[in-house]
Amino acid sequence: MRQGRTWVRHVLGNVNGVHSWRLLSTTPLSTGFTLEQQSCQWRPQWAIACGGAAAVVSLIYTNTPGDHNCNRLWTLSRRPWAATSCHEPSGSFGTTAIHAGQPPDPQSGGVVPPISVATTFAQASPGAHPGCQMPTSYGEGFDYGRSTNPTRGQLELCLAACEQGKHCIAFGSGMAAISGVVSALLKPGDRCVVVDDAYGGTQRLLRHAVEHMGISFDLVDLTEMSKLEAALRASPFPRLVWVESPTNPTLKICDIEAISTLSHKYNALVVVDNTFASPLLQNPLRLKADIVVHATTKYIGGHSDTCGGVVIVNDDSLATQLRQVQNTYGAVPGPFDCYLALRGLKTLHVRMPEHQKNAQAIAEFLENHPAVERVIYPGLKSHPQHELASKQMRGFGGMVTFYIRGGLQESRSFLESLRIFAVAESLGAVESLAEAPAVMTHHSVPAEHRAAMGISDNLVRLSVGIEGKDDLIADLAAALKAASKV
Repeated sequence: MRQGRTWVRHVLGNVNGVHSWRLLSTTPLSTGFTLEQQSCQWRPQWAIACGGAAAVVSLIYTNTPGDHNCNRLWTLSRRPWAATSCHEPSGSFGTTAIHAGQPPDPQSGGVVPPISVATTFAQASPGAHPGCQMPTSYGEGFDYGRSTNPTRGQLELCLAACEQGKHCIAFGSGMAAISGVVSALLKPGDRCVVVDDAYGGTQRLLRHAVEHMGISFDLVDLTEMSKLEAALRASPFPRLVWVESPTNPTLKICDIEAISTLSHKYNALVVVDNTFASPLLQNPLRLKADIVVHATTKYIGGHSDTCGGVVIVNDDSLATQLRQVQNTYGAVPGPFDCYLALRGLKTLHVRMPEHQKNAQAIAEFLENHPAVERVIYPGLKSHPQHELASKQMRGFGGMVTFYIRGGLQESRSFLESLRIFAVAESLGAVESLAEAPAVMTHHSVPAEHRAAMGISDNLVRLSVGIEGKDDLIADLAAALKAASKV
């Protein structure tokens, strides 16, 4: 080896204490790269390269005059926003979403890591799992695709960083993620408090699955702290408090920090479904929540072409319990779904401002339309929690709910008359969607509870996309005109 040059090498494995190295480059360090010495002893790559906004390309060592032992380890960084922390990214959200957990491929140099579709992984010796040093295996290595997968690991590391959390556990859908939390943390005899207008799928799980397990739940208006405290005082004390903010579909804003502070006094864990806000607009872990849930199908994926869910936590023991459920139940996303969610996440900070701009304009248009009774959008001053939303969130999102004058016949006519908005369930994608929750996303909720929550036949929910603002407003105006003739 020539003296006075910097050589780039990549750790391939650490089996029985023997470190395997492969030469990646014999070229001196390029201009623009910086060196940060990590240790004079060997450290696993994942301890240096995981998560956050870290821009670690590989491990390298130097051979300087008089130094003939390869015992100085460094990280190779080329971006000023590189950080060694996995959970406190020093760069912007966009920088983190594009780079965290996704260094260029060490073999080809490809800036997009390859999708790993393998279901099983060859072991040099029985029980010697390959990839123990890789961030995406969490030090466990790879043995079987249900347990660990490199592409899934990339998504988990990136989303943990974007949510400013420590651990992310990915599931095959948002409901699988919700079910994973329930399965991991609740046992027969436990009780949970749930926001009263929670997503219809969450309520269906509680009514048709959880109750049969001997777990009880109370639906509570979490915008009123007195009602929450009354529920917390009731026996048995709840194990979980389940929050959505904004809620689905009536877009209520819950004070996450106040709910968390009060719930912790009664030793209850706080779960926040952050799907409507996305990690760009709101980070519940920073507001003292314990667990964050997302349907990556929605704003994170952003293109209506992938299905998935994640759970994000800071607590190590919670992460262990959730990973056990993930592996045991096998409700994991496929590698291609993980790739699509990662690809979508990279443009969330570009898409969301367009969603919000269009949603604000549409909400203001609807609020002044004679065929509309009431509009609910956190960005309107008429929203009852507008001030809280302004404080708690970094934007108001792309969801708009309104009540059309009339009943199911008028709302049905309105939806059938739309030409740009697609009548479809789901939300958060580039295309605009419209639905009637009473007969679509929340049809499984008992009619009496729908009525109490204001989920009436004339309620319409809009997921505002990123098409042209004027085109969307014209589409709504024409459909409202058609509905008023019914």
